[in-house]
Order: sequence, then C-alpha cells, then structure tokens
Amino acid sequence: MTRDDRTASAHPVLAWLRREALPLAVMLLLLGAARDTLANHYQVPSGSMQPTLQPGDHVVVDMRAYGLRLPFTGIRLLDTGHPQRGDVAVFDSPADGTRLIKRVVAVAGDRVELHDGHLRINGRALGGAPQQETFGAKRVMLDLDAGGGPDIDGLVIPEGRLLVLGDHRGNSLDGRYFGLVDADTVYGKARAVFWRRGEGMQWRAL
Repeated sequence: MTRDDRTASAHPVLAWLRREALPLAVMLLLLGAARDTLANHYQVPSGSMQPTLQPGDHVVVDMRAYGLRLPFTGIRLLDTGHPQRGDVAVFDSPADGTRLIKRVVAVAGDRVELHDGHLRINGRALGGAPQQETFGAKRVMLDLDAGGGPDIDGLVIPEGRLLVLGDHRGNSLDGRYFGLVDADTVYGKARAVFWRRGEGMQWRAL
C-alpha cells in the first residue's frame, strides 16, 4: 500500500472522529462538569439519618449551595452561601474521606450541649417535642430508639468549622466520633429525596 493509499484510508476515520466521537466526548465532559459543579445525586448507605432519610434513598444534591467551584477541583470561584444549622449536607469524613450525609447542627461560635440525644445550642433547647428538634422554621424528627449516643458538654465551634450529627442519634457515626468538619470542604446541600425503595419516584423536600 502506497503512502497516498494509507492517507486516503485514514480520512474516513478522521472524519468519523470529528463527526461522532468528538461531540460525544465534549458532551460527556460537559455533563461531568455540570454534575461536579451544579447538581449531583447521592445514595444513602445507612440508617444514620432516619427517619429523615432511609437506607437506599436517592437524594438530589445542590452543588452550588455553598459556592460555585471550578469543575473537577475544590477551587471556589464564587461564594454562594454557607452551611446553616438544620441543613442536610454532603461532605467527606475528616477521618477517612468517606462521602457522608449528615445534618449540620452547629456553626462557628455556637456553644453545643448534647445529652441523651437532645441538643442545646447557645443555652437554648431545640426540642419542641420528645423526639423533635427545630432549626428556625425547619422541624426535624429524631430517632432515639437506640438511645442518644455520646453526649457533648459545652463544645464551642471554632471559626470555619461545623458540627454534623445524624438524626438517628444512637446509630450515627458522626462529628462526635470523627470531629468537626471544615465548612469550606462541604460539597453540597441535599435538597430532596427523589426515589425511595418501595415507593419509587417522588419529591420529598429536606
């Protein structure tokens, strides 16, 4: 085969790459970037957030809630908000990097007490009912069937840090075990359950 023949045979391949493969690669890259910076989903692995979240729940995560980041990096391009008490947040465990989902219960400057699973923030009890807490206008049901887990006595949250707990207080590996979370490293805010085992598609706001 001559050089001209080889060049001619390569042209259809190059044309196919430009016509089919390149647009597909660009589309996948854009989808990946959108998932990394705009919205994502998370599958709940355990019962640590019961009754709010059940094992196997699929959750919509807003990746823009706490800052718009450069795709595929942790570099923040735009400050769009900060984790607040009561938010259900997705982050990596400071202990081993495992992706977790827990509730933010205290932010910088808060003084925290936790006894028998019941929180007091800055001296104020959050419980309105035996197994319920109120974060502003948000009412959260707790699961204390396994007890309250370890207590906390007078912990003051330093600048830039968060305390996260599970709603299933006696069955949650949370900030009482792995420590405080760096607020700048929280990936996103869980907005809603969009699929639940046995119930199918739905929209259950968090």
